[in-house]
Order: sequence, then structure tokens, then C-alpha cells
Amino acid sequence: MSLLRSFPSRGVLSRPKQRGADLLVLVGGAVLLWLIVRLSHGLTAPFDQTTAPSTVSTDPAELPYYAARSLLRMFVALTLSLLFTFVYATAAARLRRAEKVLLPVLDILQSVPILGFLSVTITGFIALFPGSELGLECASIFAIFTSQAWNMTFAFYHSLVSQPRELDEAARLLRLSRWQRFWRLDLPGGMIPLVWNGMMSFGGGWFFLVASEALTVNNHHYALPGIGAYVATATGDGQLGKVLLAIVVMIVMVVGVNVGFWRPLTAWAERFRVEDSEAAEAPRSIVLDLLRRSRVPALLGRAFGRLVAPLDRVMSAFGLAEHPLRTSPARRRTGDVVFAVVVLGAIAYGLVRMVTFIHGTAGFGEVGHALLLGLITFGRVLVLVAVATVIWVPVGVWIGLSPKVSRLAQPVVQVLASFPANFLFPLLTGVLVATGISLNWGGIILMSLGAQWYILFNVIAGASAIPNDLREAAANLRLPRVLWWRKLILPAIFPSYITGGITAAGGAWNASIVAEIVTYGSTTLTATGLGAYIAQATGAGDAPRILIGVAVMSLYVVGLNRLFWRRLYALAERRFSL
Repeated sequence: MSLLRSFPSRGVLSRPKQRGADLLVLVGGAVLLWLIVRLSHGLTAPFDQTTAPSTVSTDPAELPYYAARSLLRMFVALTLSLLFTFVYATAAARLRRAEKVLLPVLDILQSVPILGFLSVTITGFIALFPGSELGLECASIFAIFTSQAWNMTFAFYHSLVSQPRELDEAARLLRLSRWQRFWRLDLPGGMIPLVWNGMMSFGGGWFFLVASEALTVNNHHYALPGIGAYVATATGDGQLGKVLLAIVVMIVMVVGVNVGFWRPLTAWAERFRVEDSEAAEAPRSIVLDLLRRSRVPALLGRAFGRLVAPLDRVMSAFGLAEHPLRTSPARRRTGDVVFAVVVLGAIAYGLVRMVTFIHGTAGFGEVGHALLLGLITFGRVLVLVAVATVIWVPVGVWIGLSPKVSRLAQPVVQVLASFPANFLFPLLTGVLVATGISLNWGGIILMSLGAQWYILFNVIAGASAIPNDLREAAANLRLPRVLWWRKLILPAIFPSYITGGITAAGGAWNASIVAEIVTYGSTTLTATGLGAYIAQATGAGDAPRILIGVAVMSLYVVGLNRLFWRRLYALAERRFSL
């Protein structure tokens, strides 16, 4: 034993690999930090609202800089979406009174189109940072945030409300504080669906990149340096070659983000899988292997780890137990009544103001017109969700159950999902014009390019989270294919599919704004629907019709969620939670 201890063969053999890995990690971190600092200088450039450029240069030499600026906005928005998800989803899942308000509000927020947010926020952000481009940057980042946050919040909320009862009881018996429970139970338990839905939300941000960088509100046109604004300018000038060049750059960027960020993250998230047996083949990542070989992450973790214990004690002081002492039934009823009165009063006040404004401007006849347009768009959404379910549920199960297939298919799926489909709208517009197909039907295809991936990614996450024990049991029992689907796969992925269906439907409503009216050069195609109605009202700065369009779209989305999706959510929690 002493001879073995005195011969450090393992350390000697691994030291050169560690030094090489340390060098690569340090150089990569330094380059990344330098790029962030370099790109941040352009955020505070001088800005004059009256002379602000409405286009960007289409010189191909500018594309690397534009791509980097767009990528920085995407990651800033992703960070904000993650913080919002943690706070909002946890409050909705843990606070009984707040849940009754937060979930309907989340339905409404998901249904409000990105142009509806932009029409309200751009002026405010510009006023907040006068004379600086930072206000316009904040408006763009906020627009991207609105295309990312809701899907992640729904996914994390579902993981919280479907936690196994044994873990919930263990947390109560150990009297974990709310802070301790979040970091030791809630976040690890929801890590796999959160990572996959974060990946999908990132793709949703790419889809609305053109709308968030080439801004048109109240007859004012603004353009920020970015690949989305580059495509918008090239499309307006009819420069198809430069649009294709931007598509190539976009594909390279999406693949790079997948290899350098999402693939390591999905492989690392496998450590949070809860099961008794390990899968035959776990996901792998070259970048993650490099980080594990390097000593730099461990040194950084050791340095910052000293702050964890004091912070844990301070935050735990705000809640010493998961559930405080019970209050009397009379006091609970009083609190519920006060809470309901405040909420209903705020809703009533908002409705009165909205009705008064519409009555004094556009009139209620415009509301009926918007409702009919919304019914047409609603039909397109139903067709999209039904077709996407039939196509992508089997594909998602196939990818999610096989790490080998996932390793090969994930980059392809990530490129398809993250690629901003409206970059292809100029090409599809030309096809529609050449074939004579109406945008009323072609709009369904354009909407599906931005919404169908929510179902695929959630099904992949649900299938990959099926415990290996159940897979082995099904294999040992030699279940026929039909029973295998009915008794194992469909019940196991059902909760994840519901999350994907809700976000896909909401994404389809949002995508209708850019899919029901498309422009290439001097050619503009317009479909009959609520999305085109809102896009035209936003471009013209028609505030009453913007309000009517957003309110009607919110009514359709919330109504569908309340009457259909929420009931399926309750069924999933009651019968199909593992």
C-alpha cells in the first residue's frame, strides 16, 4: 500500500493534460471577456431621435461585428429571462394566493405580441437614457426577453408543481428555508426541462431578431447594429445575395453557440437526473470535458465558494422553515378577501380606463372587426398545433430516448429551431408570388417555422427525463409497441407536451404578426388575420387599434389556456407526474 501511495503515476500522467486544458480555458476566458468589453463600447454611442439611422450598412465586412452585437443582446436577454423565471415561477408555485393571479398574468404576457411591448417601451427607454443609444439597446433586449421568458417560466413552474411527494416531505422534515429548498431541491429538480426550454427560448429570440433590431413604431424607424437589422435592410433593398450571406453567417453562429454553450450545458444537466440505474450511454461534450480536465473552474469555485455559506445564512434568515406557523381559518379568510378585493379593484380600474379610451377613439365596432380577424388567426393556430403534434411527438421521443441519436440530431434540431425563419421570408415570398399561393394559407407555414419547435424540444426533454428503470422494465416485459406507447411513453411525456403545446400556441399567435404580412423589395403580401392588423396598426402608430388588437389576442390566448390547456395541466399533475 505504501509503495502505491509513493508512486504518483496518475498525477504525473495527467499533469500535461491539465496544463494544456488550463491554458485553453484561460485563453478562452480572456478572449471572451475582451469581446464583451469591446462590444460594450457601442452600447453608449450618441443617439438623436430625429436623426437616428433607419438602416444599417450592408457591407459584408460588417457582418462579424453585427453577429457579435446580436449575440450579446441574446445572452443578456437570456440572463434576464432566467432571473425572471426563478422569481416568477417560484412565487406562482409556492404562494397560494399569488398563484391565482400570477398564472393568468403569465397567460396574458405570453399572448401580448412583441410589437405590443415595443410600442409601449421604446419611448420610455429612450426617455430613460436621453442622448444615448443605450435606451434603444434596452428596448431591443427587452423585446428579445419577451420572446424568451414565458416558455422558460412555464417549464420551471411545471417542474416545481410536479415534484415527487417524497422530496417535498423530506424538505419539510429537514425544515429547509425557502432559499435552501430552492438551491438544493427546486433548481436541481427542474434543471433538465429548464435547460432544454432555455435552448428553445433562445431560438425564439432569434426568430424575433429582425423585429427587435429594425424597429418601426409610431412612424419612426430605428436600426441597431445587428444581423437582424442587416437582413431587414438587405430585404428592403432587394439584395437577395446579401440575405443569403447573412443566412450562412447565422448558421455558423448557431452551430458555434450550440457546440460552445448548449451542448456542454445539456451534458452537465444529466447529473441532476433522478434514477436508480444509469443510462448505457450518457451525453458527451468536448467543451465540458475540457472544463472538467482544467483546474481553473475548481479554483474559481473554491474562491467564490467562501461566499456561499454566509449568503446562505443571511438569505435563510428570511424564512426559517418552508411553511411558517399556521394561521387561524378566520385570519386566512380575511386575508383572501382583502387580496381578492385589491386584485379585482385593479382589474376593474384597468377595464374602465380601456373601455373609455376605446369608446372615445376607434369605437366598439372596431372590436367586433378585430374579434373576427382573431377567429381566422385562431384557425391557423389550431391547424399548426395539430400538425406539429402529429409530426414532432414521435421525432422528439426518438431523439430523447437515445443519447447517440441526440448527439447527432441535437445540432441539427438546434439550427432549425434557433434559425430565425423570417430570414427565409424573402425567399418564401418569392415562391408564393411565383406559384400564386395566397398568404392566407402560406401564413400557416410561416407561423409554424417559429412555433412548432416548442413541442419538439419539450417532448425531447420529457422523453430524456424518463427514468432508465422504467425503460428497462418495459424492455424486460417485452411490451408490444402499442402498449409501450400507451403505458410508458405517452403518460411520461404528457406533462412536457402540455408545456410545449401552451408555448407553441402562444408562439404561433406571436409569430402571426410577422407571418401575416411579409415584404420583399416592392412586393408586400398581406393575409387576413389579427397579426396583420396589429402589425399595420403598430407601423402607423395607431394607439387605439394597437390596444384593441393586443386585447383581443390576449382574450383568445387566455381563453384557450383557461378552457383547454389548464385542464390538461391539472390532468398531468394528477395522473401523469412521475
